[in-house]
Amino acid sequence: MRRFGAVIGLRPEHRETYLRLHSEVWPAVEARLTASHFTNYTIFHRGEWLFAYYEYTGDDYAADAAAIAADPVTQEWWKLTDPCQLRLDGTPDGEQWAPMTEVWHLP
Repeated sequence: MRRFGAVIGLRPEHRETYLRLHSEVWPAVEARLTASHFTNYTIFHRGEWLFAYYEYTGDDYAADAAAIAADPVTQEWWKLTDPCQLRLDGTPDGEQWAPMTEVWHLP
């Protein structure tokens, strides 16, 4: 099992939009993640920060990640929610997830 996490800032002006989209679209996205061996996916909010965590239990991470990336529901989720998020300094574009041992060292 591999554990990953992320710390994501939410743009204050988009917080309500993000939370609405999360409640409307997230169940379908979570079903795709579960089918691809991404389990115990947890998202929680603290002020303008979003903390996320998941465990990968499969045998072929690259193939499962590709299946998620190709999923139209998940693509729509990312398209809708990405504008709501702030990049953390030092986090490369497109790279928010890190092994849990590294997450606590993000700026």
